[in-house]
This record gives sequence, C-alpha cells and structure tokens, in this order.
Amino acid sequence: MWSVAWLLLGVITTVTSQDTGNHPDWPRWCGKVYKPDYPSFDPGGQTLPPAPDPLAPLLHVQFKPRYSLYLDSEKTGEFIVSAEISQFHGTRLGNNTSKNVEFHINTTTDNKVLVKDTIPVNSTSKLFTFKLAGLTPSLSPIQVTLTYSTQGPSVKTTLLYLPSKPSGSVTRIDNLNGGLHHLNAASNHTFKPILPYGFYASYDNFLALPNSSSVIQSYADLGLTGMVPLSHYPESASAFAYMDSINLPYMFDLRENYTNQTWVKEQVTAAATTEDSGEALFAYWSVDEPDGWQAPFSAPVETYATISSVDPYHPIALVLNCQNYFFEKYSAGAADILMADIYPIGIRDSSANLTKSKWGTPCNATYGDCGCDNCAGSVLDVPNRFDDLNKYEKWLGLWPKSKFFNPQAFHGEGYWPRDPSPEESWAMVLLALNRGVKGILSWVWPASEELGKAHGRLASVVSGEEDGVVGLLVEGKGPEKLSTGATEVDAAGWVDKEGKKMLVSVVHTGEEDIEGSVELEVPRGSRVGKVVWDESSGNGDGNWEIQEGKLTKNGLKGMGTALVILELSG
Repeated sequence: MWSVAWLLLGVITTVTSQDTGNHPDWPRWCGKVYKPDYPSFDPGGQTLPPAPDPLAPLLHVQFKPRYSLYLDSEKTGEFIVSAEISQFHGTRLGNNTSKNVEFHINTTTDNKVLVKDTIPVNSTSKLFTFKLAGLTPSLSPIQVTLTYSTQGPSVKTTLLYLPSKPSGSVTRIDNLNGGLHHLNAASNHTFKPILPYGFYASYDNFLALPNSSSVIQSYADLGLTGMVPLSHYPESASAFAYMDSINLPYMFDLRENYTNQTWVKEQVTAAATTEDSGEALFAYWSVDEPDGWQAPFSAPVETYATISSVDPYHPIALVLNCQNYFFEKYSAGAADILMADIYPIGIRDSSANLTKSKWGTPCNATYGDCGCDNCAGSVLDVPNRFDDLNKYEKWLGLWPKSKFFNPQAFHGEGYWPRDPSPEESWAMVLLALNRGVKGILSWVWPASEELGKAHGRLASVVSGEEDGVVGLLVEGKGPEKLSTGATEVDAAGWVDKEGKKMLVSVVHTGEEDIEGSVELEVPRGSRVGKVVWDESSGNGDGNWEIQEGKLTKNGLKGMGTALVILELSG
C-alpha cells in the first residue's frame, strides 16, 4: 500500500534502489514523476497486446498440477492441460488436420511416465489423473515435462510432492480457478476451501494492546475470517498463538525488511516451525508494492526463493499498486498470489476530478500520483484493474495466478478525504469476486466501527460455511459473466461441482436507483433457492424471482448488491 509504506517505513528519500523505468534519479511513483519540479515523460514498462505471429495459427499447449502441492498421504494427483489455437503463443500448427493432440507427461530427471493421453485441439483446462505412489516426497519441486506430437515440442513445469506434516497447517492453490484450500487440526487434517476476508491489522493500535487476545476475539466475532497482522516474532508471539487457537486464518507479514534474507529466514522459521505454531497460518506476504516503489526486479524473486526454501507448505503473496508498470517483471517468479491495492473512493474530491494532485501536478498516464494509479475515482476502478491483470497474463501467455483484493477502508494522507460507505465497500468486494478474486484484505484495522461491521457482515456470508457460499466461490465453475441488459449492473455466476446449484452475484455500480425490472440471463429451469445477501432494495422494490426463465427484480438501489443461490434443474 502507498499508505503502508509511508505510514510504517517513512518517506523514502533515497533513490538508489529505484532502478527500474526511466529517470530513476527523479522522485517517481509507478515510474511517473509526481512533483511539479520535473517534466512529464513516458514511464515505460507497459504491458501491450502482442503482435500476431507470422507462423500463426499456433498450438499453445500449457499444463500445471491441479494443486500447487500434494502430500504423501494422497494417492493420486491431477494435471490441467490446455491446447488452445493461438495467434500469438505456441508452436506452428501447420497442415495438421488431427482433431486431437497426443502427449505424455514425464518427470524430467528420470523420465518416469505420469500421463500418456490425448487432448482435443483448441480445448482448455482438461484434467488428467496420475499416480503419486511412484514419486519420492521431497521439499524441493519435481521437474516435469509435457511432450506433444511426433515432432516432440515440449513445455515444462514443476510438481510439489511434500512429506506430510505432523503439526501446523498446509495451504494449497487450486490452479484450475485460483481458490485456496487449507489443512490443519481444526479441519481434521483434510483440505477445506477458504476465502480469507478481513483486514491488515495494526501493531501499535491493536496487536500490541495488553488485551490482544480479547480484541482479536472481538474482531473474529464480527464475522471476519482472515487477517494480516502487521507484526512479527517475538513481539506478537502470543497474538499468533491466539489466532492459531481460534483458527483465524492469517497471512504472515515480511514486507518491512524483505531485502534482508537472514531476517526473512528467521521469521519464516519462527512462523512455520516453532512448536505448536502455524495452525492458522495460510500464506506469507513478501513484498509491498515493488512496482510503485520501482524496486529492483530481482528483490521479490530472491525473497520468494528464501521463503519457499524454508516453508514450501504455504503460498507467497505480493501486492501490486500500479495499473500497468512492468507487470511481468514484478510478478513472474515472485509470488503465487497477486494482491492489488485499489483505493479509488474520494480521489475525485481531493484531486479536482483528477486534474491536480496534492503534489500540484496533473494525474494521467505519464504524470502525477493521486492515490490510485490511472483510476477514475469510482467503484468501477476495481473490476477494471482485475480485468487488466487478467488481460496482461493472457497477452503474455502466462498461467493465471490467484488474485486477492485489498479494499480501501480508510481516509487521509491528502489523497482520500473520506472513507468508503458500506454500500461502496460491498460493491467493490463483490465486483472483485465477480472477476475471480479469492481473498479480501482491507487496509487498515482498526477501521471505523461502521466499516468493521459492514465488512464483517459480508465476510460471514461469502467465507462462512453456512449455505455453501464459500464452496461455490472457491471450488465452483466460474465466475461466468451474466448478461443483465443494463450497463450499470454487473453480474456473475458460479456453478457447483455437481451442477445442482448456482451462486449469482449482482452489483449496481451506479449511484442512482434503477426503476423498473432488472433481468439476468440464468440457466433454463432455475428457481430461487435462497437469497443469502440482499442490500439491493429501495422503498417499494420487489423481491428476486424467476420470471420467464430470467432472474428478475423490480427496482435496484444505487450501489445495491445481492447474492442469490439458484437451484438448477440439471
């Protein structure tokens, strides 16, 4: 967070570490100067659409293990294989008229065959089972190779097959859709879906209080299901222990001193291997906004390697701030989870419609800093940013990483004159979920009482086990965009593994109420099972119901939100 760095680390005045982009000797944020003493220039580092390959059409084959790790207590695993026809990535398709691609997946070092099968041309995300029994558990990744066609082109990835742990937790990412699965004593040592939803929690104003256990319990009692404690060992050992005891999932913070690899190793060792520690640990936060600070590209990669060498049982997250500044350089090899700081609320008020920042400069693609990079100052900046990140991965031919959203729950610093309202907060969170986000961690706790309760209410719905919403969001097929017929209404759906239920998320992104009927295209034969969240109604508005094969509602208030579970006919 821009605010994190300034609040906790102080203003960074030296520029020796700002060695990416243009004019590294000038004060910049996201590669752009933000003081009027300096002229505007192209910051560089933009990810752009690729040019079509002259040999297109191409066959773009990709594969990944279904899960980011497997344990030696499991008997089988799965690979996800895609074989898309592409204009940009892959090998020449030529005159091959076959409708299927033959392939085999082998371990690279000893050539052990794991899978030998075929996949239809231009298909994606097909699953292929393999046996784990022939592999040796190791704390190091196993190199695997997929070879296809008689010409023998190949692609490579890694498989993590770990010894089971006698205590503590394990978290893995589902590479099919980015969701997290967590294992610990509270889950009876089986993997269960989680969607962490909470706040970055202050040390001085929260964790360091004499009654830290009591205030952490009050936090959890709001319905919040995740935390990033802004503290470390040994000063907050008792707070971590209490979160472990109540099974409150937390992400361990390493960003304050992430370039000191000795310190990083000591902290990870304490978090993961201390006796009776780490039961609720679900991930590490390695680096905060390296793109904003123009940090050396190698720094996040080095920290990632240090963390994973000590603890391969948990994923590593990194926060991005910029809309389009060296995306690949700051994400590839540096994180398993990409988190995005998107703080748009109020910046139009403080920046005169983004024409002048607190620094006295305009804010645009080549100049200035207004608190939210290249933002318009509305809730729509959130889905637009995740659309951008997903688009960059597609353009670069990368396997998509899991995404988290860091909502704004604060004001100040000359950028943000007010907090978001509860309605704006709910809208931003559901818009992020509609783009496939798998975790919500707001900056910063303690927040206002109003926002604490507001986020707790929504967290208890989307990440609680009641009604199965967390399973649909984490494990369901989706999100699939749903047609609404209204430009200001954003909707998405997730279908469960059995194809019997569908979760529908609806957000009215405008500030004015919609009068009249709102209609969503849903599968034929659907019926409303349960409305699990409804902040969509103004006075006199109707209920959610199925009419003529569509999910409909008469009237939708500005910034209205809803979550509806449909029963499908199958």
